[in-house]
Amino acid sequence: MATSERIVERRRVFQQYKEDVKERGKPFYPFAMLHDTIMSLVVVAVITGLAIVWKYSTPGDHHTVEPGWLGKLYDEPADPGTINFVPRPDWYFYFLFYLLRIFKWPPTVVIGTVGLPTVLLLILIAIPFIDIRAERRLSRRPVAIVASILVVISMGVLTYKGAVAKEALGTELVAKVPTWAKKEGFAGNQQAIAGAKLFAVAGCLNCHTYLGEGGTNLGAPDLTAEGAKNKGIAFQIKHLQNPASVNPGSPMPSFAGLGDARLKSLATFLEASKGPK
Repeated sequence: MATSERIVERRRVFQQYKEDVKERGKPFYPFAMLHDTIMSLVVVAVITGLAIVWKYSTPGDHHTVEPGWLGKLYDEPADPGTINFVPRPDWYFYFLFYLLRIFKWPPTVVIGTVGLPTVLLLILIAIPFIDIRAERRLSRRPVAIVASILVVISMGVLTYKGAVAKEALGTELVAKVPTWAKKEGFAGNQQAIAGAKLFAVAGCLNCHTYLGEGGTNLGAPDLTAEGAKNKGIAFQIKHLQNPASVNPGSPMPSFAGLGDARLKSLATFLEASKGPK
């Protein structure tokens, strides 16, 4: 259909709509708009009411962790030294969360998490401008119905898989600790081994490298032979607690939250790393 014919058809359909409204219906404005406004206010009122009930049905003061009618206000204080917390997105992003397992970093992750959803969203936005037929019967729209069903099923499957996905939390790197200990010669040092396991799961290898593992972000040095510099455990602990205090301008974050015992194990591991034997 030519462009001029489409314009004529759209004008005819619109004129038919106006006549139908006058004969047996009501216009969208203000009737349908009024209904939408009232329903929106009802939803806001319900949410506000639930928030008030949640707040004032909780026993005790603001420090309590006992649940009220709708749950508890606060959880236990966070442990800043935790190394087993795995960040996860809100449930409505689980499908993107699982796509990261399908599209691997770095070659294809942008395609899966930005490219593909963006293309699908643009298609969704464009459909009303491409398909301007007045036909509403589902039997006359097989392509749209099948596409919608496939999208819903795909989103549902990806969301479910993202919800039940388990994280390894550094399992692959922890498995390398015995090899590190053997190559570096601290296999008999249990505190150094404990520090190596902590090193593997605490995110140190996101920036540093060690025996060929890890990254080189922000110019972080290779720690394979850190112990050969003989800086001492006390220096390592102080550096881990406040990197900028011993290395001005250091972009390295503080690891003081790990606690004294863990910091000592990590420092022992670093001092035991003299380089491959």
